[in-house]
Amino acid sequence: MNADQTLADIREANLSYLMLAQNLIRIDREQALYRLGISEESAQMIGLLSPAQMMKVASGNTLLCRFRMDDDVVWGLLTNHGKSAANETTSRLHASILMAGRHQEAA
Repeated sequence: MNADQTLADIREANLSYLMLAQNLIRIDREQALYRLGISEESAQMIGLLSPAQMMKVASGNTLLCRFRMDDDVVWGLLTNHGKSAANETTSRLHASILMAGRHQEAA
């Protein structure tokens, strides 16, 4: 993959993320704040973006979204290496609780 293709992929991911975020914010703001891991202020700005503004913001060369799972505990719970399917639901629930707590700390 060359640099031009990488930049095109980043721009496409940014536009997809902004469209998803705006849709989630308009449908259920509280769920959007949790699921996206963003502040109320960010949600307000994203919710008000026009299509032209969205295209302009998405056209940058830096990803707008990031991984929220930034530690080994959450990654271990989400990937379930070596665990049975019965424990998968419990592990995902635990990971969601950890990430929700971090969202509350950031807000």
